[in-house]
Amino acid sequence: MKQYIRLTLKKALQTYLVILPFAVIGGITVGMYTFEHSTPEIIESAIAQLGSYQALIAVTMIQTLVYSLSGWVVGYFIVDRLGLMKPFRFEKKVLAKVCPVIVALGLMFAADYFVMGRLIPEVAVDYEKGISVAYFISSLTYGAVIEEILLRWFFMGLIALILVMIFARKKDKREIPVWIFITANVIAALVFSAGHLPATQMFFGRITGLILFRCFLLNGSFALFFGRWFRKYGIQYAMLGHFGIHFISKIILLCVL
Repeated sequence: MKQYIRLTLKKALQTYLVILPFAVIGGITVGMYTFEHSTPEIIESAIAQLGSYQALIAVTMIQTLVYSLSGWVVGYFIVDRLGLMKPFRFEKKVLAKVCPVIVALGLMFAADYFVMGRLIPEVAVDYEKGISVAYFISSLTYGAVIEEILLRWFFMGLIALILVMIFARKKDKREIPVWIFITANVIAALVFSAGHLPATQMFFGRITGLILFRCFLLNGSFALFFGRWFRKYGIQYAMLGHFGIHFISKIILLCVL
């Protein structure tokens, strides 16, 4: 057991080196984006506590490194236990299946401006403020990579492991029922969507049926695809899907706004 833990931990730390650049860039740009969208009072308070703008960015980056590393290492053990570990590479046959779906999802994501922007005025106003460099890069690094580590690799894996311990403890990892992973995927998507409700309430100042539907549509429905690809093909395809919808939708919006 000790040898297994030592070897698995070594592999987890080695593979995290691939994630490290995304965590650094994602942490920095998320800090910049947060600063851009904060009120003057919050900015002044943060600078008063930390000393400078640069210190705030550094803290955000360090936080991202800490929980992405923690999520990756713990998730590595969970994913290995569940038999979900896949070679971290892209295969042409799988890409041929997922890429057309990613394009379609990217178009649907961009449609939020054209459809919901007409139904909810604040949505259109927010989009028309433009897409900053920090927001664009953070969505491709923090959103696509770090969120997938936390939500799929770790959280979805943890839910699946709990379900296995309750319903399939004696089964070999190659015999775990598919329904367990599907249930874990749905729970992870719902939790991820619900986690956006406080920010949604703060942004709109209210929660209506339509706003609630939009929140779960944008944050939950796409996540179901990412969870399925993670289970079937590997976490890298969930990251690719998340990256793709942000890239495609933002390129479209940059062209029309």
